[in-house]
Amino acid sequence: MSYSLQDWATLALSPGVGPQRFLQLLQRFGSATAVLAASRSQLAGLLEGDALDALGGDIARQSAADALAWAQQPGCSLLTLNDADYPCQLAEAGAAPPLLFARGQRALLATPMLAIVGSRNATPQGEDNARTFAKRLAAQGYTIVSGLAGGIDAAAHEGALAAGGGTIAIIGTGIDRVYPASNRKLAHQIAEQGLILSEFALGMGPLAQHFPRRNRIIAGLCRGCLVVEATLQSGSLITARLSLEAGREVMAIPGSILNPQARGCHRLIKDGARLVETVDDVLDEIGKPSALRPDTETQTEPGIAQGPDILHAMGYDPVDADTLASRLGLTAGDVYAMLLELELLGHVDSMQGGRYQRRADAH
Repeated sequence: MSYSLQDWATLALSPGVGPQRFLQLLQRFGSATAVLAASRSQLAGLLEGDALDALGGDIARQSAADALAWAQQPGCSLLTLNDADYPCQLAEAGAAPPLLFARGQRALLATPMLAIVGSRNATPQGEDNARTFAKRLAAQGYTIVSGLAGGIDAAAHEGALAAGGGTIAIIGTGIDRVYPASNRKLAHQIAEQGLILSEFALGMGPLAQHFPRRNRIIAGLCRGCLVVEATLQSGSLITARLSLEAGREVMAIPGSILNPQARGCHRLIKDGARLVETVDDVLDEIGKPSALRPDTETQTEPGIAQGPDILHAMGYDPVDADTLASRLGLTAGDVYAMLLELELLGHVDSMQGGRYQRRADAH
């Protein structure tokens, strides 16, 4: 497939083109460049109304130009599904973001990750718990992922940084903005020592609909999700639900029956989440990081496996990209690119749950 980062960013940042529609368009036309060159009649049925009018228009092209210029700054980059370090576990999740703004240490994306989330209006005890668990788990080798909100999120990031460990902040604004503003100093520290990720265009404000999308990325990246404090209406319960849907482990710290900030955790525990009291409880549930790291010495160089190799690795049963990457010793970006090309050639079919199946006549 031909690939232009400028066109990829233009398509990804076109108003009305979200992750699912982006992939549908890519599967139909083969490349972002071909999508942008397509006629309105060719796009009929895939886009309509305002989204069709805005496709590749001035707003999208300016957003893409701004993004490419921003990525020239030290520590700043754009991460796409074509990149070797795009996390496999996120690529196989539903509606994987085709473009991410990254500021900081991208190498953290290759480490074992754990989400620690909870209420913005946390109690002092809740913040202490988040900070303590994050510090000890980061010291064990987990990269702590959260949403840079106030309360539990901020405490989790602080705990990881205090341990000298890794932390990743997934934000619901453009990466050039900090929300809430009170976390500006923390955001700068994470950019220096950790990583900040956003799928939103530069300058984008904190719109309500952005935060479930942010939570989807948190859930997709991590091996497990620990909820420290949450009301029954907390957005962290969305992250927990998305984690369950992605096949991740969900854990919750219980609290007082008189504390409204604990009721969301109690609901999760009633619904089957692991009750967590100690760091060892977490490690029992998701494993120690040292046991999760791949043996890089045995991995093959990216790009070695071509169509016949990946078809052989697939067999004839449905399989997800993460399993294929493990079998072939490749990255998520390599596997995803090959699967997309094989799907366009009619050799494989994409299925629900991020799985793919080889067609019986594919050789």
